[in-house]
Amino acid sequence: MKQLRIAHVALAVVVVALALPAAGVSKGSDVPSSVGKGEGKLTLVAWEGYTEKQWVQPFEKQTGCKVTAKYAGSSNDMFNLMTSGGGGQYDMVSASGDASLRLIYAGAVAETNMKLIPSYKDFYKAFQSPPHNTVNGKHYGVSLQFGPNVLMYNTKAFKKKPTSWSAIYDSRNKGEITIPDNPIQIADAALYLSKTKPSLGIKDPYELTKAQLEAATALLKAQRPLVKKYWALASDQIDLFKNGGSTIGASWPYQVNALKADKVPVSSVIPREGVTGWADTWMLSSKAKHPNCAYKWMAYITTPKPQAQQAIYFGETPVNKKACRIMNSLSKGSCAQYFANAPESYYRSIKFWKTPIADCGNGQKNCMDLRAWTDAWTKVKG
Repeated sequence: MKQLRIAHVALAVVVVALALPAAGVSKGSDVPSSVGKGEGKLTLVAWEGYTEKQWVQPFEKQTGCKVTAKYAGSSNDMFNLMTSGGGGQYDMVSASGDASLRLIYAGAVAETNMKLIPSYKDFYKAFQSPPHNTVNGKHYGVSLQFGPNVLMYNTKAFKKKPTSWSAIYDSRNKGEITIPDNPIQIADAALYLSKTKPSLGIKDPYELTKAQLEAATALLKAQRPLVKKYWALASDQIDLFKNGGSTIGASWPYQVNALKADKVPVSSVIPREGVTGWADTWMLSSKAKHPNCAYKWMAYITTPKPQAQQAIYFGETPVNKKACRIMNSLSKGSCAQYFANAPESYYRSIKFWKTPIADCGNGQKNCMDLRAWTDAWTKVKG
């Protein structure tokens, strides 16, 4: 049975004043120019389901690097584990986009030499230098897997397919709506407002001024009486759709496919306003004790077979375009099922999670950071 993350945004404050880290395998250089002999060990902080035997054991056999993993239940857990005691307890972390920038600006993760990751050239372009793990042209880790946040609905309850996120803000659907229990959900509201209220001037759903954040918060507060449940686990939403407690909501492809497998009449749509999404990165600690094994892991886990294995096991999409064929050989139709053969334009259309920080990316420093988002979400939930 797939183990799914509790996709909570970290509650701690974004650290923006620290200098970006310099790291490397060999001394005397910012990033390594080659990978040396493995140290025999690799310690990971990971989402549960990211270090399964079917792809970890072949890596250990090939490299002699024995993998041990500490599972984290949230992005906040990951940040704390990678920074506690000054860092260095773990070599790597499978950070989602809502934590990766925090780790970069905290100096907790090292710049990565992508020339040492052979499969990097086979990535979809959207995942070669994404803003959630690439800063000022420098890479901090290697992209891994991703998933879009889709609009799921019961096809019997909705004879006409919904085409807009407006359905989850519509009073006619009161008591039928499920929404992720997650401050990053503010970005979904901001994305919707960027299309429906262009006068707000929202260009990036993660870079919101005070007025823009207040507008998104107001929309979510108005939505609150309509919500059946804010879900933390995918299984919570699955149960609601199974027992008829919910008929529409923001979801992941995993829930859609799990419900379809159980013959529940559901479907999903990418609404006309677009979608947000999560994307994970294997990031190297700036104080890693086993950096050679870490580079060997990044090189291995991005190859087509483990990419395909993880995608099918966890219910997500690989970043390596060559994984599609292997996915279908392992589970017929899984490539299309998880959007692994979608056009490049589809991947670029997804607004992937990134940590809200004060820097708006346009020379201004008046955007609301993670503390403000967390406070706003608390007010939404009441």
